[in-house]
Amino acid sequence: MCGIIGYIGRRNAVPILISSLKRLEYRGYDSAGIAFFMNGRIEMRRCAGKIKDLESSIKGQRLRGPLGIGHTRWATHGRPTEENAHPHRAGGVVVVHNGIIENYLELKESLIKRGHRFRSETDTEVACHLISSCLQKGLNLEEATREALRHIRGAYALAIISESEPDKIIAVKKDSPLVIGLGRDEFFVASDIPAFLNHTRDVVIPDNGEIAVVTGQGVRFTDMDGRPLKKKTLRITWSPRMAEKGGYRHFMLKEIFEQPRAIADTIRGRVFPEKGEVNLKEFSLDSRMLRGFKKIFLVACGTSWHAALVGKYMIEGMARVPCEVDIASEFRYRRPIIPEDCLVIVITQSGETADTLAAQREARRQGAMVLSICNVVGSTSSREADAVFYTHSGPEIGVASTKAFTSQLVALYILSIALARARGVLDAAEAVELFNELLSLPEKVEKALGLNDYIKKIARRFYKVRDFLYLGRGINYPIALEGALKLKEISYIHAEGYPAGEMKHGPIALIDDNVPVLTIVPNDELYEKMLSNIEEVRSRGGRVIAVTTGDNKRISDVASWTIFLPESNYYLMPVIFSIPMHLLAYHIAVLRKCNVDQPRNLAKSVTVE
Repeated sequence: MCGIIGYIGRRNAVPILISSLKRLEYRGYDSAGIAFFMNGRIEMRRCAGKIKDLESSIKGQRLRGPLGIGHTRWATHGRPTEENAHPHRAGGVVVVHNGIIENYLELKESLIKRGHRFRSETDTEVACHLISSCLQKGLNLEEATREALRHIRGAYALAIISESEPDKIIAVKKDSPLVIGLGRDEFFVASDIPAFLNHTRDVVIPDNGEIAVVTGQGVRFTDMDGRPLKKKTLRITWSPRMAEKGGYRHFMLKEIFEQPRAIADTIRGRVFPEKGEVNLKEFSLDSRMLRGFKKIFLVACGTSWHAALVGKYMIEGMARVPCEVDIASEFRYRRPIIPEDCLVIVITQSGETADTLAAQREARRQGAMVLSICNVVGSTSSREADAVFYTHSGPEIGVASTKAFTSQLVALYILSIALARARGVLDAAEAVELFNELLSLPEKVEKALGLNDYIKKIARRFYKVRDFLYLGRGINYPIALEGALKLKEISYIHAEGYPAGEMKHGPIALIDDNVPVLTIVPNDELYEKMLSNIEEVRSRGGRVIAVTTGDNKRISDVASWTIFLPESNYYLMPVIFSIPMHLLAYHIAVLRKCNVDQPRNLAKSVTVE
């Protein structure tokens, strides 16, 4: 998620913008920039890299002005370069943006036909040109912003300044974070409270579709039609460090609760749900290409490997293309046979995992086409791949992956539908039904997160155990693996995930009343078999935590604890089942006083073999 800051007041804006951006570094970024009024004109300074690089580039320059905006960019459209860094300018209009403009390509084509010249690869620059175009019609900045936004689809938090009105900042929000800080004779616009917390603790939080007009005299709020709004001022009591986490105790918990937003952003702009089609152009793919693949390899490490295992069920089930799943560290050393007309999909949050990159290069060496599912624009994996599906989950600070994992599952679901449609296995009506279920997923994940307090109670009963078993079947067996991995990596409890049908082949010998067993029990064709597995555990004194759907009384009668989740289709239930896995591991780790965000011996991105 990008970081936004805006300042207007009696002090010099430049050092305030720089220091505020530093307080947003935790959000993750690959470039930074500021824009500010100086002698009646807007000056801009930008660079790829870190804020310290931006500071070095302006050191010794006498830059000052009473108003400015700044930005740290987490790339989504376009590589992390100086040209793509924010702020962006069109004429006298300068904009910083957090979010995704879904229809930027069609808007850009229209603007180019009207004579507009673009200097970046970003979606944000479209907003600059639209507002500039509206100003040329005689509208003021507020009116021009409102008119431009009528043409934009997507998520955005925008801060806008213009040389035509050098005494104000326009800020607007839709589905991206935005806060307004109220100081003494000075005012702030930011994507998050830490940016200005050392200057003021009084904030106003706009709702979706609201515009703030910020001047040196105060802040005025309106809706998209210009009607005035009264907003409540909140007093923030968090410490600066706590504020970085949005009030959450740990980054991991914050990221768990960001999953509805991360999933929505990964979907946004990628599908045409009313047509049952996928926007293949964004991934550098086309239907002819997808029709030609006779086999698919899925290659990844750690949590991403669990996503690959789920992806195999999705691709084979929907598109009927045979899939092979490999742990990246094993892939190249087993001398894989990669036939012609196959696709290798590598899955990596960072795009820098050494083993995954080695596997990707081996696949390319053997002539395979490589698609990277990656969260970081401009990463090595994305640069070296033939095609890229960027998950827009935003930076993940906690070492244990949560929102990146569920975003990868959503990416694989969308790709599976694209493959199935291209190959004629799925008709438009079936695809529409699958997309409708996908569009309801963020809301269902939100409901699953509502069970947080109940899951915390379960954690209190089990946080002292030494061993834990997780059982699942079919597409949800990888979620058992994922649940066990999360528990062991952040709580240091020995945990194992198994296919439930394998219990009788060894693991059942471990079960007694000291070994709790978490079972994943969807209401599908394997439901009765999972019930039998639960009875096997109970008969040996094991305590069962059952994670199921709906209001399943048969399960609650045989389980010690039951977690009831909203129901989705077969392919999306793994996303919903992941939520209690993340929450249970988190709460157990906290109760054991472990370092949740930075567990021992682990790194966020494994860049060595």
